[in-house]
Amino acid sequence: MHRRTARSGSDHLDPPDWELITTQDAFGELLDEWMGVERYALDTEFHREGTYHPRVALVQVAWPGRLALIDPLEVDLAPMVEVLNSDICAVMHAARQDLEILYRVCGQVPNVLFDTQTASNFVGFSNPSLGTLSERLTGKKVPKGDRLTDWMRRPLQPTQLSYAAADVRDLLSIADRLSDELQRRGRVAWAADAIEAERCDAWTTRDPDVAWTRIKEVRHLRGQALATAQALAKWREEAASSDDVPTRNLLSDLGLVGLAQTRPTEVKKARAVRGVDGRNLRGGRAEEALAVIAESQGRAPVDATAVKSPDVPQELRSAINLVTTWVKQVARDLDLDPSTIATRGDVEMLLAPGPDGPLGTGWRAELVGDPIRDLVSGRAALAFQPGSGLVLEPRAERAG
Repeated sequence: MHRRTARSGSDHLDPPDWELITTQDAFGELLDEWMGVERYALDTEFHREGTYHPRVALVQVAWPGRLALIDPLEVDLAPMVEVLNSDICAVMHAARQDLEILYRVCGQVPNVLFDTQTASNFVGFSNPSLGTLSERLTGKKVPKGDRLTDWMRRPLQPTQLSYAAADVRDLLSIADRLSDELQRRGRVAWAADAIEAERCDAWTTRDPDVAWTRIKEVRHLRGQALATAQALAKWREEAASSDDVPTRNLLSDLGLVGLAQTRPTEVKKARAVRGVDGRNLRGGRAEEALAVIAESQGRAPVDATAVKSPDVPQELRSAINLVTTWVKQVARDLDLDPSTIATRGDVEMLLAPGPDGPLGTGWRAELVGDPIRDLVSGRAALAFQPGSGLVLEPRAERAG
């Protein structure tokens, strides 16, 4: 353990203040103290180039009086699950990828989470960077790191460690200011709902069965070609995960579509397909791909509605643009990014038969979902009000 101490009783620690944890004993001592705090700032540095799964390269944690940088190449992070599984609040910024990494390494994400980026979207920001939030809320600049930094290379340089420490140093102070502003605006529950949704689904693994929906070119295929592409996409996703290589390194999107359209039966012919090059389908993977192609013969494709927009009834389609414009008006009035309330896709899902989506429950339903239902049922109407723009008003009942 390499320690630089300058502790204080506040959430802010003046540099140099971090310690580098490189032994299991030092990590155990840190965990003992960690389990006794009320909340902690948490961040990770990771490496994703050339792999399917992100590789954790550094874990940064901080609470009043302590800031530690944990080297996962030297320390087994598994015992960290005790903290994650507790009711101690983890304060993170833009936590989505970090949650994925924590789940992969520890099999657990924090039971209690406060994401400063998500929370900030409810108080006038729009997915701000940590640097923007820090400067606006604390007046302090967060140093920008080198985007080309190889966090897996050892030893890590002092400049790298100082940059990593800066990501958690003032995170608790930022969270305090955001919490105060959420309270002032009456949006604590809104932010909590959005953060909990992120906590529950951000770390889930990609479903191989729907891998084909992420390949743009596949959407134009039909019949047998589509069925084969769907089978190849599932196989590619599972094989890439197993080999821990990017899917496109195993087989490019163009090559996958080409194989689905031509359905070769020999390795030589498969390698001649446009988009398949010498870097693809190595180590027996070409034979596996041919087997997948053969097995898909005669199979009906999965319903392609999974990648289509919700099927809004003809009589309501003209309302989509108007309703979306009104939602943007509501967002402006509330100083919110419109996408925080609803996207066009959310509006279409509400208007279409089937599940209501995000606008069907919670604060979004109360704010815009229920009023939209009133609009399309004739119980309300949109009107233009000078100085206010579009307003949704109840319609007066006609006398019988």
